[in-house]
Amino acid sequence: MKTPVRLSALALLMITAVAARAEEQCEAPTGQWQSREAVRHFAEERGWIVRRIKIDDGCYEIHASDQNGKRFEARIDPVKLTVLEIETHDDHGGHGEHDDEAEKP
Repeated sequence: MKTPVRLSALALLMITAVAARAEEQCEAPTGQWQSREAVRHFAEERGWIVRRIKIDDGCYEIHASDQNGKRFEARIDPVKLTVLEIETHDDHGGHGEHDDEAEKP
């Protein structure tokens, strides 16, 4: 009897993970997107030093650094201009990830 419960919990966890990942992919039509200038302004308001803005999986992706020179990539919803994910880069080329609407890396 315990096995079906474990399988159900595992299945629920997998479905939740897939749904969360699907949320990170932006699917709004480009006609609804805010401009790159608006994205740059969004980033600069937060003190980010923008190196590059590109599109990845239907979302804006900002390559930037903070005031201390720490580099990171931020995945931005193109319609709402909200942070979906921030991936930081350490001095040795490694990566760390933050998911939660974090405004600062």
